[in-house]
Amino acid sequence: MDDRTRIELEAEAFRTLVEHLRKRTDVQNIDLMNLAGFCRNCLSKWYRAAAEGRGIALSDAEAREIIYGMSYEEWKKRHQKEAGKEQKAAFAKGDHRH
Repeated sequence: MDDRTRIELEAEAFRTLVEHLRKRTDVQNIDLMNLAGFCRNCLSKWYRAAAEGRGIALSDAEAREIIYGMSYEEWKKRHQKEAGKEQKAAFAKGDHRH
């Protein structure tokens, strides 16, 4: 497989992941962090870092809007729930170094 094809496939897989996370609003970021060690906010930070690596200025808010499909504030209002005790305890035990 040539590099261009690989990059195109990676880009399509990323777009599919982002669309999947936009549809799965029932899955909270804390659940993603507890199970997978990353969440929507992590993806937005990685996206911003990739943009900056290419000399493209992108704020955290702009990157989050790309990932969430709306402003982070709007997403929180519509979909974020208060984390439960078990979720918080699992998060506290986790290794979140990124």
